[in-house]
Amino acid sequence: MEPVVLRVEVSPGMLAWARARSRIESDALSRRFPRLGAWEAGRGQPTLKQLEQFAAATRTPIGYLFLTEPPPEPVPIPDFRTVADTPVGKPSPDLLDVIFQCQQRQEWFSHHARVNRFDPVAFVGSATLEDPPETVAGSMRQTLDFAVEDRGATWTEAFRRLSDAAEDAGVLVMASGIVGSNTHRRLDPAEFRGFALVDLLAPLVFVNTADTRAAQVFTLAHELAHLWLGETGLDDASPDPPAHRRVERWCSRAAAEFLVPMEQLRLVGRAGESRAEELDRLARMFKVSTLVILRRLYEAGRLTREEYRLTFNEESARISGLSAQPGAGGNFYHTQPVRVSKRFARSVISSTLEGQTLFTEAFRMLGFRKQSTFDELARRLGVL
Repeated sequence: MEPVVLRVEVSPGMLAWARARSRIESDALSRRFPRLGAWEAGRGQPTLKQLEQFAAATRTPIGYLFLTEPPPEPVPIPDFRTVADTPVGKPSPDLLDVIFQCQQRQEWFSHHARVNRFDPVAFVGSATLEDPPETVAGSMRQTLDFAVEDRGATWTEAFRRLSDAAEDAGVLVMASGIVGSNTHRRLDPAEFRGFALVDLLAPLVFVNTADTRAAQVFTLAHELAHLWLGETGLDDASPDPPAHRRVERWCSRAAAEFLVPMEQLRLVGRAGESRAEELDRLARMFKVSTLVILRRLYEAGRLTREEYRLTFNEESARISGLSAQPGAGGNFYHTQPVRVSKRFARSVISSTLEGQTLFTEAFRMLGFRKQSTFDELARRLGVL
């Protein structure tokens, strides 16, 4: 007598929703679940084990699949992203998981800061939309000490120096191109470039490092401007956001002036250069993207509106395929502190060694499972 195979009753529409929500190509899922098309058509049902595997593959909480209709999944923070001046659609599981992870880390650090009587970070919320972005950019330069001549030879070095300066000023800077430590869950820069989570004791910014190196520098500056303004938000950190997005436009103007001071830009012109040569030279000098330089040249009166729009569109098309390519991951002890914030990692390790935080909780928040990894990371971060 053959064993009875128990099937799970699940709505075909929920299976189709989970597939679409995952943003995984249908062919890839169908190869793993050959009966998926039949299940979605109502011809048969999966077993419980198959449903569990499908939920894991599509990053869907399995309880959702037993509902009769999809649950609402709004972005848990203000969403300033736009495509063609219209709001972006539903968030991916990867985006939601990254936001939730950062919120959990921020909550832990905020509690840790209160227990240890840390001072509030003075610049958080110190500006308003009525303040000239150029004035706030000056405050950012004074606080972060990120002079043009001190940004290093590469965009990578410039990003590291700005990130370190922000952390020294009290910000948790988390920069990653994947979800947690899962290299198979790569973030999409077309969905978002970064976000800021405002807290007086634990201000946090996240930068999507799947984006180009030059774009990452601007994104970090843009998210820091969000902290100065005291505005939590998810965005695409564009140098030219829609005019009706007042917060985004203000943050982009502050970031642009912070990175490319108009006074210095006017002093570095060079006769006889083509437009392409000028854009490349200035982008390398200020360690920003050519799109940021274009915007600043337009604001300096060097381009007409029509010239700016035409060149901006051409340059956007040129660099659209230049997003950072996924690598092997590098040295774990170099990359993981950057992903979770060096400031956060040091605090978690110190709290754990002092007996205030459980080792299992520390492992979960820092993204690994072994005591030996904890000990080595503590040594490399100078905690031991």
